[in-house]
Amino acid sequence: HTKMAKKRKTADAVKILHRRYIKDSEAKKMLQEARERSDVAAQIYTLRHQVGLSQEKLAKIVGTTQLVISQLEDADYEGHSLEMLRRIAQALHCSLQVQIIPKNKYAYA
Repeated sequence: HTKMAKKRKTADAVKILHRRYIKDSEAKKMLQEARERSDVAAQIYTLRHQVGLSQEKLAKIVGTTQLVISQLEDADYEGHSLEMLRRIAQALHCSLQVQIIPKNKYAYA
């Protein structure tokens, strides 16, 4: 008597990978932090290019070094400070907006 193997329905690859590797809360936290760093880095890079500044020129305006600007544009960099982001926003003719948003609307009820 042979048992028939159960067939699994194939979902999309992202869902499969998410279920397999991002199921625990620590991994989710790390993923969220990586997304935040990547978003900040991409914004600085994009805005700098839109105003036509090199990393070196932006660094001079902000009062730092080209290396610091390079690090801030790196999605893996973890040393962002609000003061530095304010200075960069000002140099790029932008305003800085930081939001802290509760994950659950009932968190403080």
